[in-house]
Amino acid sequence: MKNKIILFLLGLTSFGFAQEVDTTFVAIDSTIVDTVEVTFDKNDIQNTSAIAAFYERLFQLEQSKEGKINIVHIGDSHIQADLFTARMRNHLQNAFGNAGFGFTFPYSVAKTNNSAPIRFTASGSFQSVRNLYADSSKPVGLSGIALETKSDNFAIQVQVKDARYNFTNLKVITPQNANLFDVSVSNKNIVIETKVPKKITHKVKPGEVLGGIADKYNVSLKALKKANGLKSDMIRDGKILTIPSKQTQPRFVTKTEFVPIDLQTSIFSNDYISEKPLDKIAIVPNQNVNDFALNGLILGNNAPGITYSGIGVNGAKCSDYNKFPLFFEQLPALQPDLIIISLGTNESFDKQSAEQYFKQLNQMIASIKEKTPLATILVTTPPPSVLHRKYTNTFIADYAVKIKENAHSNGYAVWDLFEVFGGNKNIFKNAAKGLMSRDKVHYSKIGYEKQADLFFEAFLQSYELYKSAK
Repeated sequence: MKNKIILFLLGLTSFGFAQEVDTTFVAIDSTIVDTVEVTFDKNDIQNTSAIAAFYERLFQLEQSKEGKINIVHIGDSHIQADLFTARMRNHLQNAFGNAGFGFTFPYSVAKTNNSAPIRFTASGSFQSVRNLYADSSKPVGLSGIALETKSDNFAIQVQVKDARYNFTNLKVITPQNANLFDVSVSNKNIVIETKVPKKITHKVKPGEVLGGIADKYNVSLKALKKANGLKSDMIRDGKILTIPSKQTQPRFVTKTEFVPIDLQTSIFSNDYISEKPLDKIAIVPNQNVNDFALNGLILGNNAPGITYSGIGVNGAKCSDYNKFPLFFEQLPALQPDLIIISLGTNESFDKQSAEQYFKQLNQMIASIKEKTPLATILVTTPPPSVLHRKYTNTFIADYAVKIKENAHSNGYAVWDLFEVFGGNKNIFKNAAKGLMSRDKVHYSKIGYEKQADLFFEAFLQSYELYKSAK
């Protein structure tokens, strides 16, 4: 399929992309206008028979307006940023219905970047580690990040900032599905009165001596010097002295007390169902537990439609996910109909050969199929990027070839983002149009959104072809 689009761009601002760009400049009212012909002739999904079962479920949803379709997108920093995935979530839910936000995790509590529509804050102390650094003793599961604490005095507060994702169904994912947490949907503020030492100060006046000031407040000279860190009796005018005192004064502290509600254990998660949509909750400790670990939350609602869950870890490779069986054991909690895998950029920085990369990718796919046999799989090739800021990244070009060569025999569909975005030859053109960040590895917000727009276009085209063949 070949679509030609003419874009008129002022300066270097562009939402378009071209595999073959023929640029001319035309002066209009003394303004330089860049006229770019954008040709999308490779934007399709390949080996679509591998995801036919997913298309059939989507068709049934579209016809009946009942049920839910769950899509899970696994990747690295390109996915953790939740820019590509947010755009896809919006496109798909506008087209097929909004069944909820899907998977989320308190990334900000783990001191990393968080998904914009969901805000997390926490009291208490937590330890966290990503799958690429964690050893096998860490409870790294569905989020790809271990979040732990031994404190039983904490609360993780969840605030939904976009009303479209208010939820009635909550699933809490923990190692071995242990019942580690309660949920609080309400809290109350308690004012606590305490006694604190009364603070008394004295400003030294001309002619005053330290001994006289001590006598005035009925304290010893030694105590006065100690309270102010003084080594001698000399004191300058105007100095503010702290006067030691045994007097106390009241201090009022407002403490938030969360009212916990027990979670109900199901096969893969601990669940809570609300009668009304919620935009905030708190995850609080089960008081019968000493060690706590959280692997993620799933937010849903009662409406038919799609959830689109993004699971990304900055710096992650296929091998990092493969290190932790818990990741695959928890995957069924999402009840995935389609799993999208977008990995390879970080492998290229390790200079892995295409064979090394594909061995790990194939292992990941096999583990996914073992734990979620009803899920279909689509692999996207890595997007074009440079290596170490200056070298042509031939590794990801080789990965793209390997992914496509093995799609049929290994039973997955492919969207060739590397080729759709022009491959290595278009990196500097895309960067000049504002589609890439300065490192030419990551993309700008409009760059990720453009990727999602093209993916959605290819997805709809493929789905319509499926329907026409029914």
